Amino acid sequence: MSVLIFDSNGELWYTRAEELGLEYISMPYYVAGEEYYYDLGKETDFKKFYELVRGGEVPKTQALNPEDYKRILSKYFEKGEDILYVSFSHAMSGTFQSLELALKELKATYPERKCTVFNTNSVCLGAGIQAEQAAILKQAGKSDEEILAFLNEFTNRVAMYFVVDDLMHLKRGGRCSGLAAVAGTLLNLKPMLTVNGEGGLSVITKLGGRKKAISTLANKVIEELVDEEKYSVYVVDADCKEEGDKIRDLILASRPNAHIVRQIVGPVIGSHCGPGTLGVIFVAKQRPIPLKK
Repeated sequence: MSVLIFDSNGELWYTRAEELGLEYISMPYYVAGEEYYYDLGKETDFKKFYELVRGGEVPKTQALNPEDYKRILSKYFEKGEDILYVSFSHAMSGTFQSLELALKELKATYPERKCTVFNTNSVCLGAGIQAEQAAILKQAGKSDEEILAFLNEFTNRVAMYFVVDDLMHLKRGGRCSGLAAVAGTLLNLKPMLTVNGEGGLSVITKLGGRKKAISTLANKVIEELVDEEKYSVYVVDADCKEEGDKIRDLILASRPNAHIVRQIVGPVIGSHCGPGTLGVIFVAKQRPIPLKK
């Protein structure tokens, strides 16, 4: 018997996770000298977080340590359960090095138990939609092997596009060079980004201004969405709800049968992308192809 878990960097809303019986690992963030763990929106004060960041506070995130993982995972092993963990991109955090160390130590205590980790090579709801579909299969009685076989194909069809309002947030998190961040800010460029097949960030195209960003994000869904009767489209915003709603409305004007879920970006992801970020996550024929350097 196994338990299916994911982490809060997958950002599936807590009510959906509870509905699917999905347990999760809460990821930490720090703002204004306080430590928090993201709870998928259950008790999160999004308004306070984004007000602090807009007011000049610089939020930070941190990897869990091996002791954290041992504490989290041992509760399942103690009950005789194996674990199938659908994780966010390993390329985006050192936390998975801690996970590997913890699992090596736990193996000595629980030699018969196993933890299988599926790397979604994505983040935010790019990872969350994969955990969601895994949970649906789990509820339908599918085995771990069948779920992994599905995910190995499905992960290559999860499209994620997003635009940040201020490149300096990505720069602080080490995901955008200082020169590129300054140049983009001065020129008011809005690079459209994706999470590539290796789980890192790549540029799809460069846009000028918010209106163009909004229309282009909507058009990506309109043009590339497949299986709209089966999979939801996630439209996310980092404290810019009206613009996110505009993307939703533009999509529905051309794809009225699409099931769109609107959601705010959580504080961990928001610490790196910053307020004003807009994104779309949906199922396409293939992952986006990054712009060649």
